[in-house]
Amino acid sequence: MTMLNQPTIGYDDGDVDTNTTANPHIGDLIASRYSRRQTMRGGLSAMTAAVFGSTMLAACDKDDERRATTVTAGSSITTSTGKTVTLSGTVTSGNSASAGWTQTSGPIVTLANGASPTASFTAPAVTASTMLGFRFSSTSSDGITSVADTSVTVTPATLDFTAVPKSLADVVAVPSGYQVTVLYRLGDPINGTVGAYANDGTDTTFSARAGDHHDGMSFFGLAATGTAPDANNSSRGLLVMNHENITESYLHPNGPTTVAGVRPTAEVLKEIEAHGVSVIEITRGTSGWSYIPTGSLNRRITPFTQMSFSGPVAGNTLLFTAFSPTGRAGRGTINNCANGTMPWMTYCTAEENWAGYYRREAGDNARRTTALGARSVVAFNRYGLGMGSGDTIRRGNYDWATAAAPAAGDTRIAKFNATVDPTQPASGTADFRNEPNQYGWIVEIDPFDAASTPRKRTALGRMNHEGVVPGRMIAGVRPAFYMGDDAQNEYVYKFVSATPWAAADSTAANRLAIGDKYLDSGTLYVAKMNADGSGQWMPLTFGTAPLTAGNATYAFADQADVLTHARLAGDVLGATRMDRPEWTAVNPVSGEMYLTLTNNSSRTVATTDAANPRAYSDPKTNGGASNGNPNGHVFRLRETGDSSESLTFTWDIYAFGAGSDLNPANINLSNLDATNDFSSPDGLWFARPSNVAGQGTPLLWIQTDDGAFTDVTNCMMLAAIPGTVGDGGTRTITNSLNGAAGSQTTRIGKAPGAALKRFLVGPKFCEITGIDSTPDGRTLFVNIQHPGEGGGPTNITSNWPQSQATGTGTGRPRSATIVITKTDGGIVGL
Repeated sequence: MTMLNQPTIGYDDGDVDTNTTANPHIGDLIASRYSRRQTMRGGLSAMTAAVFGSTMLAACDKDDERRATTVTAGSSITTSTGKTVTLSGTVTSGNSASAGWTQTSGPIVTLANGASPTASFTAPAVTASTMLGFRFSSTSSDGITSVADTSVTVTPATLDFTAVPKSLADVVAVPSGYQVTVLYRLGDPINGTVGAYANDGTDTTFSARAGDHHDGMSFFGLAATGTAPDANNSSRGLLVMNHENITESYLHPNGPTTVAGVRPTAEVLKEIEAHGVSVIEITRGTSGWSYIPTGSLNRRITPFTQMSFSGPVAGNTLLFTAFSPTGRAGRGTINNCANGTMPWMTYCTAEENWAGYYRREAGDNARRTTALGARSVVAFNRYGLGMGSGDTIRRGNYDWATAAAPAAGDTRIAKFNATVDPTQPASGTADFRNEPNQYGWIVEIDPFDAASTPRKRTALGRMNHEGVVPGRMIAGVRPAFYMGDDAQNEYVYKFVSATPWAAADSTAANRLAIGDKYLDSGTLYVAKMNADGSGQWMPLTFGTAPLTAGNATYAFADQADVLTHARLAGDVLGATRMDRPEWTAVNPVSGEMYLTLTNNSSRTVATTDAANPRAYSDPKTNGGASNGNPNGHVFRLRETGDSSESLTFTWDIYAFGAGSDLNPANINLSNLDATNDFSSPDGLWFARPSNVAGQGTPLLWIQTDDGAFTDVTNCMMLAAIPGTVGDGGTRTITNSLNGAAGSQTTRIGKAPGAALKRFLVGPKFCEITGIDSTPDGRTLFVNIQHPGEGGGPTNITSNWPQSQATGTGTGRPRSATIVITKTDGGIVGL
């Protein structure tokens, strides 16, 4: 057999071309059909459809005439937190049946008009540069989808506005791109029983009008209709605000009058009723915000409104009066300064300088000692209720107690005379010797129930309460509530509830019952700051030394006595004396607590400490000087373990108030410049966490109530993006005042720089105070208090708000709430 030569055969893995026919390649098909009908249209999906049709199984000889669109997604964008980002997709060719945007990566955002070529969203809160991906898709009329991608890089929040310069003008000035409208003024009617405010001193019935001296304030969302709460509604709500005090001279035709040492009853009733709290309904329409004069929930809470007491002091003999012989009821609230918004949708108001209204007749210390013991005089003195030298008369603010009773048996005015009647029972059930003990509390109000009785929460202690702010509410953790006692050399407190937080309580129907749950039982603490930047919370608990009946300074009788006389308890515990502790605010992200220390004219070189380190003289441009710590500072602390239950903390000073021209080595320690120098910080508020201004690196607002800086500017409001406790370092400064000198080491936060800017300057002789926003952060409410202070009918020193439009006017000034919005509708401050 003959063997033929054969090729060698091995494993070829299919890598051999054995098809020698002339049939076309797929590239030839694409080239011939795609170039003819859909050149460069829709990418691979269109190419496949062009060749195979919609099923990829159609017969090769069937001609598919479907067409795709061509799209672009625009260039990449870089922006910052809070900015409105617009995505613009374009269909450059073809017939599009639908087009829209979807997000492909990054923190989830809500796209407005996502099912259209132009969509928008609010840049989310980030703490570092973060990229978000988006895809623009178009589906052709033939059902073919084409896509294009783009990206948006978001950087952390910045204060994207030009700082407002200092000013002495009679207007509210805000940055370019913002607008101001006036919402709710002194005397505005809140129901149909009174007419429009004449503003000439003849108006009466302030129980149905806006009070004076607008102060702390909260916004509560209402459902679109009805009276139910809606925490997310930014177009309709209740605005609840304090009316701290009065500018007496403007309330009467020719100022207040006195006849033979007696005030007219009608004038006194008007002045008293101009104090207290307003609850008003407001709404946003096409032309902006307005208040509803006939809102069903509108109400005024005045020094005459029925109150109840709750917590450990309720029913104690310290609260017995002729009006409340059981110590469980009371009348009214007064000198309401700052506030607190409770997580269960109630409003807390703080009774601050209440002691000043009380009269005591000459010799009352002696009568009080005989009836109640010397400790009663010690307590009254510690709370600013002392007599004149030699036990002489104490008149009380505005001489209210001199007025005759409105009617026989009507004790509404008589209650402001705290003189002991020695013919009456020592318990106080037949006079008003204990009436001052009924004030100085935190008062909780349900704004959604106009018939509800406000409750005075005695577990939170009695003092010159500036406000009360809850810390972060974390399920299963006992919440804390932070408070300042607003007077020179007073203390900082926190109350820790006995009840761990349950998130379901935020929407409970019986809101005051939830207040009972969290605010009536717990522990009140006072703060001690150490030189090394550490601190302790010391409990005000009766029976724990030195808070006992054997204490030599003040013999405490029980826990009710400790809470009623929290200042005395703080004294014997050795709490740190601070430079007027005012508003508190809690960073919603970190939980750090910030505190304004407004100023302290009594601070000396010898009494400085690490937490209150400066004693100096600040010269005025018009002569004279302010001494002590005239410009104040903003203090902050961080709880150990970031827990509201912690008994220890670390602290530093975020910012020192000072003019930019003052010595940076010893006074202007925060290196403030012309864009952010300030004095006497007072109001303080972090943006709501319901919008991006309160997330990531939250926005902080600082308001001023100043005397040291008013030679060069009216009071102001600043915006800040603060760092964290410990982001700076220690520094030793040299103090010099009244011939004394000495060094003091303190702890200073990182210089604010461009992360602190002046946002607003108010009209003449006003205080900027009270602040809240809608949940979406696009409307800011701010109060302008006592414009034209110090003037009167024959010497009107401000015409605001009449002057807001033109800078001039002729009318009497009125405290008022203003609304601030961005002209582009964006989030305020960012």
